[in-house]
Amino acid sequence: MRFTCLKENLNSGLAIVSRAVAGRTTLPITQNILLSAGEGRLKLTATNLEIAISTWVGGQVDEEGDLTLPARLLIDLVNTLPDGSVDLVTDSRNRGLTVRSARFQSTVQGTDASEFPPIPTIKESTVAQISSQAIKSGINQVAFAAASDDNRPVLTGVKLEIAQNSMIMAAADGFRLGVYYGKLVEDASDVIDVIIPAKYLMELARIIGDTDEPVEISVTPQKNQLQFKFGDVEMTTQLLSGTFPNYSQLIPVEFTTRVEVDLKELQQATKMASIFAKDGSNIVRFQFGTESGLTQGKLTISARTEEVGENRGEIDATVEGEGAKIAFNSRYLMDVFSAINSPRVALEMTDHSSPGVIKPVGSDQSAHVIMPMFVQW
Repeated sequence: MRFTCLKENLNSGLAIVSRAVAGRTTLPITQNILLSAGEGRLKLTATNLEIAISTWVGGQVDEEGDLTLPARLLIDLVNTLPDGSVDLVTDSRNRGLTVRSARFQSTVQGTDASEFPPIPTIKESTVAQISSQAIKSGINQVAFAAASDDNRPVLTGVKLEIAQNSMIMAAADGFRLGVYYGKLVEDASDVIDVIIPAKYLMELARIIGDTDEPVEISVTPQKNQLQFKFGDVEMTTQLLSGTFPNYSQLIPVEFTTRVEVDLKELQQATKMASIFAKDGSNIVRFQFGTESGLTQGKLTISARTEEVGENRGEIDATVEGEGAKIAFNSRYLMDVFSAINSPRVALEMTDHSSPGVIKPVGSDQSAHVIMPMFVQW
C-alpha cells in the first residue's frame, strides 16, 4: 500500500472510526483500525463486534493494499505529526506501516487484514432518508432517557419506528419517557420497527456534528442490524431483541393543570434547588396555582435537606386549571430542560401522584413523561 493525504483529513477520519474501537476485549484485533487503500481513497474501519464504523479519506493511491494497526498508537502518532502531507507505505515482508511527514518517519507494526473481523454489508436498498439534523435532534431529545443498566436490556435501547413520511423515537427507563416525532425527506420504501442501543445512537449524533448530509437508513432482512450512511461515513449497529413498552399508552392524554414558563428561568431555579436536593434523593418540589400561601401566576421551586438547608425560588408562570404541587427528581428535570429547544415549556399534570408531562410550547415534536416522587408536604 502507498497512499498520500493531508494530515488534517487523516486525523478527522481516525477520530470518526475511533468511536467503534473496542476497549477491554478478549479479541485484541478489535483494538486495531483497518486501513484499505483503493480507488483513489483510503478506507478506515473499526469495530467492537456490536458496532462498526467506516469512513473514507481522499488522497492519492499509488499502490492498493490493506493492513490493521493498533488504534491508540496510530491516532496518537498522527495527532503529533506536523500539518501537511502524510505518506503511508506498507512493507509486505514484516507487515509494518511506514508513516512519513516532513522530516519525520515512523514505522508501526501491524496485523494482516485477513484477521480483522468481517464487517457486515447491508446490500438492501435504502429504506428511508432523514435530515441529519432531524435525527440528531431526535437522539438528543430521547436517548438520555434510556436505562443505563442491563437488568432489562430492551430499555437500554431507543425504539425507532419509520412508516411513510414519519419517524418516531422513544426511550424509557421505568421512571421517565422521552418521545420525538420527526419527518422524513421522502416517503420510506418500507416499515422499520427496531430497538437500537442508545449508546451507539449517541455516538451517531456526535459523528453527525454540523453536517447537513441526509442520513440513509437501511436494515437487514433478518432485522438484526441497521445501517446509517451519510457523506463518507457508514455506521452499522446490532439491534436489540425484545418487546419495548407501549410508549403511547404511557403519555397521559388528559390533565387538570397546565403551567407554562420560561425555560431559562426554570432551568436556573431548578439548578439552584438541586444544590440543596443532592443529599435528599434529588427531590425538587413544584407548587403553583391557587394553593394556600402561593402567589397567583407564579411557580415555586424548592428543595430542602435537614443536614444542608433549604432553597426556594419563584418564577412567573401562566397557570391553567387547578392549583397543584408535585415533586420530581432534579436530575431527570435537568436532562429534559437541556434537551428541549424552545424558549418556553409546559408542564401538564393531574395530581401529585400521577406522571407529569413536559412539552415545548408551540411544538408537537417531543414529549417527556416523568414519574413523580412521593414526599411529605
